[in-house]
Amino acid sequence: MKVRPAVLVTLFFAFTPHLIAQAQTPDASSAVQPAATASPDPAYDPARKLLQQGKYDEAISALTALQAQTPPPKGIDHELGVAYYKKGDYPNAVRSLQAAQKTEPNDGEVIQLTGLSLYLAGKPADAIPYLEKVQTWYPRANVDAAYILGIAYVQTKKYSEGRAAFAKMFGVPPDSAAAYLFAARMLLRLDFGPIAEEYGLKAIALDPKLPLAHQLLGELYLYQSKIPEAVSQLEQEVAVNPANPVALYKLGDACTRIQKFDEAEKLLQRSIWLDPTSTGPYILMGKVLEKKGEPLLAARALQRAISMDPNNSISHHLLGQAFRDLGRSEDAERELKLAEQLQSREVSRQQ
Repeated sequence: MKVRPAVLVTLFFAFTPHLIAQAQTPDASSAVQPAATASPDPAYDPARKLLQQGKYDEAISALTALQAQTPPPKGIDHELGVAYYKKGDYPNAVRSLQAAQKTEPNDGEVIQLTGLSLYLAGKPADAIPYLEKVQTWYPRANVDAAYILGIAYVQTKKYSEGRAAFAKMFGVPPDSAAAYLFAARMLLRLDFGPIAEEYGLKAIALDPKLPLAHQLLGELYLYQSKIPEAVSQLEQEVAVNPANPVALYKLGDACTRIQKFDEAEKLLQRSIWLDPTSTGPYILMGKVLEKKGEPLLAARALQRAISMDPNNSISHHLLGQAFRDLGRSEDAERELKLAEQLQSREVSRQQ
């Protein structure tokens, strides 16, 4: 599965933005400059206000009218490029921003937005040269260009360059165990499993006690249904960090898949003690207790999960099964019907 470019912007906001130093160039005459201050020309004020209100088409119409003036106001291509970018019309954003570069060749924001627009238009290879020049996060981009640069490297199979970009984001040496771990996590999120495994193993080779490295491999092996390998990695993660609730939860999941329900229950209970705010362990605990023939306790765990996330179809389905085993037919029918409705709603959103 390859992640669509638009989805990657959403994925980005799962991370804390990390501002990184602006790239230096040896030729001072061609050095990228900080983004120019927005033009003080009051003619742009109405269009900027429309952009702030999310009225992109109206803003673009206002700017296009200004562009038709003789002479057009200074910076019009820059302003149009920003407007098209905010609208999500990336091909037109590229055209306007590339026109702006003729008069603003060293403006960092113009270069950055050109790279981002190319990337979001599905052209990561074309975006890379622009993003390499400017890796500072300019606010009007609404996304960290350093992150997108790393993803563009990955999508063009330049994995070592991607690792270096992610290392710079997180402030670690590019050949360190941490750098390999950060890159492996990004690769795993983007479904580059084989390279994620390679990088995870490299991180462990460099530092066998690096927190979260064994967990990453355990999660990958769980996804691949390699249960013995997942158990081995997750047990090592727990040995490194016994207070890691996610590792305990994932290890409990692995034990559930090989029907070691008593061990799974013990691990899930520890995970819940450490982090009572996560729904996953409660849901899996409900499933485990149901398998052990304890529907009343299963129902309590699932009701707790539903109180935290009432729109999870799996929780309602499992609760319906528990109610059915308890002889509560009406409650079971209600929960199973609700689970079906929530599942249908989720499928519709994905289409």
